[in-house]
Amino acid sequence: MKTIEKADEAQLFATIDRWIDREVAPRVKEFDHADKWPAEIVEQMKELGLFGATISPEYGGLGLPATTYAEIVMRVSSVWMAITGIFNSHLMLALAVEKFGTPRQKERWLPKFASGEIRGGLALTEPDAGTDLQSIRMVARRDGNDGYVINGTKTWISNGIEGHCFAMLVKTDPQANPRHTGMSLFITPKGPGFKVGRKLEKLGYKSIDSGELVFEDYRIPADHLIGEVEGQGFAQVAGGLELGRINVASRGVGIAEGALRLATSYAQTRRTFGKPICEHQAIQLKLGEMATRARAARLLTLDAAAIFDRGERCDMEAGMAKYFSSEAALENSIESMRIHGAYGYSKEYDIERLYRDAPLTCIGEGTNEMQRIIIAKQWVKRNAIT
Repeated sequence: MKTIEKADEAQLFATIDRWIDREVAPRVKEFDHADKWPAEIVEQMKELGLFGATISPEYGGLGLPATTYAEIVMRVSSVWMAITGIFNSHLMLALAVEKFGTPRQKERWLPKFASGEIRGGLALTEPDAGTDLQSIRMVARRDGNDGYVINGTKTWISNGIEGHCFAMLVKTDPQANPRHTGMSLFITPKGPGFKVGRKLEKLGYKSIDSGELVFEDYRIPADHLIGEVEGQGFAQVAGGLELGRINVASRGVGIAEGALRLATSYAQTRRTFGKPICEHQAIQLKLGEMATRARAARLLTLDAAAIFDRGERCDMEAGMAKYFSSEAALENSIESMRIHGAYGYSKEYDIERLYRDAPLTCIGEGTNEMQRIIIAKQWVKRNAIT
């Protein structure tokens, strides 16, 4: 179980807060409105150690527990959610290698992941396979020279254009039954046969690239198979999705709290009928609901993170946190926009960005419809009639 001293944690949070105030907040509109890759901010995140946040100190990372990491994601997301995706997705790649890789793979890759020298993400989604990962079509075949040849296409891959390397789910045995037993996870650095397709334009979640990755006779050594055993990929991905959902839940908390903060500030300065609008009952009802939603989302997320840190199964709790927090982000961003009135619709105010970013949290890392199904199945299983 990962732990951190309270004094060290407080110092880390203070450092993150100063960075957000001094470097991120003043430039967020510049990058977001232009959908521009925030190269300078990425370099600062490398210096802060965010690309190694959850990687063990043995490999040069910070080794933060999920609860501490979730708090960092919440704080950053309350100002600009998109940049958390740059290191969140990268850390999913690192988690796959650290949790399931061979000692040799860990020694080779994790120090470079921790420093941010090599950055990347998780490549699962394909044009015809999203939530149903067992329907992927990308195939890796043995090439006869102690390696594999990969062909196929991935899409909606975060960091796909600016990233260097990905943990990619493929089929090594397309005829396997059940299907998940024929799936494997590979470390796939960019190189010959690995082409970056178009950048996908999005409503929100700007500045982080979401791209198509095309593989045409892409050759890779056998030692790039995570764990060096075929057929383990689906289980390896499922093992990382709990933390992925805690990450997205943390983003939702950040947006919900950021929207509340903006609404609270505006409601105290905007005056109508001779008094601040926060004194009008209609606005008070909204603020009361928003504050409660944000608080509940935070507690659900930290609860799931604490269970993850204890090494216990938390797919139900992570699903609850992801589902509730993302819906809280959506609701709070809409209500905050309404409190801002016409100004909430203006690109001069920050609330419009939170409003555009919030829907992604309801879709990413498994749709909220799927989360509710997962929650229900686990709930019934844990409360089965004997």
